[in-house]
Amino acid sequence: MFSFIYLASQSPRRQELLKQMGVRFEMLLPNPNEDTESLETPLPHEKARSYVERVTLAKSTVALARWKKSGLSWAPILCADTTVSLPNSSEGEILGKPTDASDVNRILKMLSGKTHEVLTAVALTISPNEKPLCLVQVSKVEFALLSQEQIDSYIASGEPYGKAGAYGIQGLGGAFIPAIEGSYSGIMGLPIFETAQLLERAQVTCI
Repeated sequence: MFSFIYLASQSPRRQELLKQMGVRFEMLLPNPNEDTESLETPLPHEKARSYVERVTLAKSTVALARWKKSGLSWAPILCADTTVSLPNSSEGEILGKPTDASDVNRILKMLSGKTHEVLTAVALTISPNEKPLCLVQVSKVEFALLSQEQIDSYIASGEPYGKAGAYGIQGLGGAFIPAIEGSYSGIMGLPIFETAQLLERAQVTCI
């Protein structure tokens, strides 16, 4: 039995969701010399599901190496990654984090009036000598038809930055979403039901 886990993610939303689940965790964050952003670069013609699973398992490998250098006691390591996918898009189906205001504008225009997918992969390393358990949760999100004024106002809020698909469902971006099919917490970045199943397999106790 484990009384806590390590979270190898800087996402405030994942921290919030783990707290909601009653899971104790300690942060296992990158060192300043680690280039974690490069792990998130899609491969040519890579499909969204393959991408999010590959990135999450790569993060798990890096996090395990980080733990081995730390001298910390062992506990399961949780990693996750979320991506937004617009299948059959002429610009490629993976919509990552926007680079600037122009990129936010481009992404939101692509999503406007359409239904897209949000895929979150979760990996839990139960033992330093075993491969991580990994699953992918997929939700469908219906997006309202946005005016340029709405897009400009949302860009000005600053919320789109650092978020896959250039929006946050838990914030102002939630006003653009009339319906979802799947997991609200998965769209936020950590599907609670599926994560709880992994933690149960790892015998992690909750508060």
